[in-house]
Amino acid sequence: MNEESTGQAPHVPLGTTIWSGLIGRCPACHQGKLYDGYLTLAPCCEICGLDYDFADSGDGPAVFVILITGFIVVGAALLVEVFYQPPYWLHALVWGALALILPLLLLRSFKGVLIALQFRHKAEEGKLVAGK
Repeated sequence: MNEESTGQAPHVPLGTTIWSGLIGRCPACHQGKLYDGYLTLAPCCEICGLDYDFADSGDGPAVFVILITGFIVVGAALLVEVFYQPPYWLHALVWGALALILPLLLLRSFKGVLIALQFRHKAEEGKLVAGK
């Protein structure tokens, strides 16, 4: 049985799914825009018409971004302190700015990836079924 006869979409490589999320493209056709604003989802894809009502990334992207940003900033600050011992005001200036800028740069991409993976795996909210 081929994929068309089962009603399933053709298999798309995981890398393509992740890349489309990173660049903010539709998880189905990989061409239409996923966002209307910086983090605001478009109502649907202007190319294939996919309705984005299924998309709910929740707090997942923020958690990943916080953990990754913390790892990068704290790790880099410790390495710089061990090897160069700059003044504390310079630490505060450099790492404070990085701690503000890095999450803003990463959040949109992480949200796009989680939505694309949600579409790929047909993830939806859990439901309780009576009688089971």
